[in-house]
Amino acid sequence: MGVLAGRTALVTGASRGIGRGIAERLGRDGARVAVHYGRNETAAKETVAAIEAAGGSAFAIGVELGVPGDAEALWEEFDRHADGLDILVNNAGIGNTPPIDAIDEQAYDRVFAVNVKGPFFVVKHGVARLRDGGRIINISSGLARTAVMPDNIAYAMTKGALDVFSRDLSKILGPRGITVNSVAPGLIDTDITAEFLYGPAGGMAQAEAISALGRVGQPADVADVVAFLASDDGRWVTGSWVDATGGSLT
Repeated sequence: MGVLAGRTALVTGASRGIGRGIAERLGRDGARVAVHYGRNETAAKETVAAIEAAGGSAFAIGVELGVPGDAEALWEEFDRHADGLDILVNNAGIGNTPPIDAIDEQAYDRVFAVNVKGPFFVVKHGVARLRDGGRIINISSGLARTAVMPDNIAYAMTKGALDVFSRDLSKILGPRGITVNSVAPGLIDTDITAEFLYGPAGGMAQAEAISALGRVGQPADVADVVAFLASDDGRWVTGSWVDATGGSLT
């Protein structure tokens, strides 16, 4: 029996990268995992299959976030598979954005719609399904606390907003025993960052140089932090910003 046996988790953006790592880890810990995806159904089904192959239980939910009615549609789909929730991980998000002198209003609005409005209304419409003593974990970014990549300013702003959301929501939901935290990864080796890390710019060497641990993070490094917060061991941590950058901010 895993430490999360009998619990149901929803991980948004779980078809690949950090989200997939989180979904697989929660599945190994015994949770039944709702694997949310926006467009890549094939990748989501691969995540479900990986969880099941490891002895876990999972199902896929396909809903595009950042559009009107997205949160309601997500929970309608969720309700077809489960009758309650214990762990919500808001991971789905848009990454790199153009610098301030190049970004247009459409791109600005889009990144805020997915990275800020999306989690806000997913929680608003889903909190009635979240059982007392549950967990909400929002995936932030080290860029919310450092200007190491100032050209990515709009993205960093969304993660700062998400951190405020986590802090204040922890006070709102605290009376129900629900914890709310932000987990902030640094640069993680995923398909999204592959061009930078493995490209001619030498991103891998740059990322390793600023890490106190001397390496680039893997999805499992973030997933293990999330798993702690999702477990009973994380019961006394709430309203916190958890640095999961591998010491890149030191």
